[in-house]
Amino acid sequence: MKRLGCLLLLLATLVVPAYAHVGNKDVFEQVTAGPYKLFVTIRTPTVIPGVATIEVRSNGSAVNSLSITPLMLTGEASKHPPTPDPLKRSADDPAFFTGSLWIMASGSWQVRLGIDGASGPATTSIPVAAAPTVILHMQRSMGVMLGVLGVVLVLGMVGIVAAAVRESRLVPGQRPDGARRRLALIASGIAFVVVCSVVYLGGRWWNVAAAGYEGNLYHASELRPTLTGNTLDLLIGNPDDDAPDKWRAQKNADLLLDHGHVMHLYAIRMPEMDAAFHLHPEPEGKQGLRDTLPSMPPGTYKLFADIVHRNGFPETETSTLTVPAGMSTAPLSAEDASAAPSALSAGDLGPSFKLPDGYTMVWDKPAEITASKAYAFRFTLLDPAGKPAADMKPYLGMAGHAAFVKSDGTTFAHTHPEGSAAMPAMMLANPQEQGMDDMDSMPGMEMSSEAISPTVEFPYGFPASGRYRIFIQMKHGAAVETGVFDAEVR
Repeated sequence: MKRLGCLLLLLATLVVPAYAHVGNKDVFEQVTAGPYKLFVTIRTPTVIPGVATIEVRSNGSAVNSLSITPLMLTGEASKHPPTPDPLKRSADDPAFFTGSLWIMASGSWQVRLGIDGASGPATTSIPVAAAPTVILHMQRSMGVMLGVLGVVLVLGMVGIVAAAVRESRLVPGQRPDGARRRLALIASGIAFVVVCSVVYLGGRWWNVAAAGYEGNLYHASELRPTLTGNTLDLLIGNPDDDAPDKWRAQKNADLLLDHGHVMHLYAIRMPEMDAAFHLHPEPEGKQGLRDTLPSMPPGTYKLFADIVHRNGFPETETSTLTVPAGMSTAPLSAEDASAAPSALSAGDLGPSFKLPDGYTMVWDKPAEITASKAYAFRFTLLDPAGKPAADMKPYLGMAGHAAFVKSDGTTFAHTHPEGSAAMPAMMLANPQEQGMDDMDSMPGMEMSSEAISPTVEFPYGFPASGRYRIFIQMKHGAAVETGVFDAEVR
């Protein structure tokens, strides 16, 4: 039974790509396509090939119909889309559409949305990182049924051989004699041994193949931190395909800038989550990155390092770092951020977080938060007088940045007001909206001429129940503020 289950499940684990975030497989994105504003949720499969489900809510110009098309993010395949599939409009909510599509291979995909509405046609695309992460086990009832059918098939094949030997040369109406019956019995025994041997050898072969494919399940690249004084060196890499006992470091040239930086590094002191830093190590030579650490309380930190590969694959690497007491420090960079909230053991933080300079960040917290449900979480920065901050500035080209982290460190997502997709991947998916020739300079990073609202929304859905800590970064004047909030997800 185990062998038969492996046979049916091997197709789910073919190739391994990079994968975004930690413990988060779904994509939440707020997109604007001309006059149309859409909140898109893409629930990616955990096995490949697999079915991704799509949910779209429109809140801009009236939408008549929506269609979806899966295609690769880069390469020749991205130029030849298949026939679009229509999304189904909800009978109860005309602004809500649902549908599904097959993701047939691992890699960096995009879901192209075709929009038809009162303001004419429009298109937009959302990048999706697809990777096999689990092996699904066959249902017991299905296994029992297939096992019974297999026994019937084996006995049927043996019976066919016995009947052929016993009766194939007899004229109609003639009964087989004792010699033919004995010969048929011997032939059926031989056939039974042969068929059982084929089944056994086939099962052995599939078990070996299953073990090999299980090794192809997605695993994040390895992050190796080295602390010398207050200098942090980071290497990203994997075992060498040609020599598994050796390690091959990632080349910096294979990484894309994301909001002006090759890496976004979150360092969170565990297990209390009472110190957090958003840092930006810079490339050091052809391989590796380096940063001079600011003043950090001693302890063990969980590291979450966001990178985007040249072909659009986003990936979050994890590791741990021990910061000793008395470490020499450097000033916090103007584009870095830090927070020192109360410890998790002190109780949950409320929906209002007092900042060091007298400002306050407020979360419009839902009464109840449910796992796997898409939300647009809203946060507002208030000045010392309790009024919406009037001196807002973009932080790393965005109105804000957010990190959603489970208390045990098993879930991490670094998101933005547009959503959870990496900006370079969004640019690859929508080259008509971005100057792809200037990918390395990250167009859109300069927003100083645009008015920044003190209220920011982050689309996101918690993947599982449990306790989470949320870190929100917004900028006013020259100060980068980090508000911290707790959420209990049911």
